[in-house]
Amino acid sequence: MCVVLFRLSLRFGDVEDLRGLVIRLQMSNTFYEAAGQNWFTLDSVHIHYNWTQEATFNASEVYAPATSSYHCQHVSSLHKYDTLLVPSSHTDTSANWHITFTDFQIQAFNVQSDKFASASDCATFLTPAILMGLVTSLILLLVLAYALHMMLLIKCMYYMAQCHITSFHHAHCLSSFHYNVLCLILLQEIYTLNSQFYS
Repeated sequence: MCVVLFRLSLRFGDVEDLRGLVIRLQMSNTFYEAAGQNWFTLDSVHIHYNWTQEATFNASEVYAPATSSYHCQHVSSLHKYDTLLVPSSHTDTSANWHITFTDFQIQAFNVQSDKFASASDCATFLTPAILMGLVTSLILLLVLAYALHMMLLIKCMYYMAQCHITSFHHAHCLSSFHYNVLCLILLQEIYTLNSQFYS
């Protein structure tokens, strides 16, 4: 297994009370025989400040194929953003820091034309927003189906009431087969009226 290390340093200088602020991203590029390709990993994030202080976060969950870039809406040490940055030790100053990169995109290897390659995104398909949308859509469909059923039932109940009123003059009402056919005809009429109304 061949491993190539890479370090990206972002120098911010003096920022408010912090002197000489530098953020270093330690990355590695590893060839995995099982996958048959190289993958790069963001191994750690180092925050150097006040010339001698350092806070270190492990970030082994940030990875992508080496031919792609990595993108995530939030790469953070906060729990509300699916903690991807974990303090390396609770004894050093990293426990005093909370760090969040917003709209984070990085590519350490195989960069061409100074542009990011297609991104491997950290977001899964079933995010909370998508799940809530699916649940809401399901509830609306159930309400709509129930409303249509009740409309059909009201029309058919009206017919049955008329049938019972006139049954004194007729020997019998329609059979259940004819009743079901009549209900289907009424449903077709409702659909036709709705189509004409909305067109």
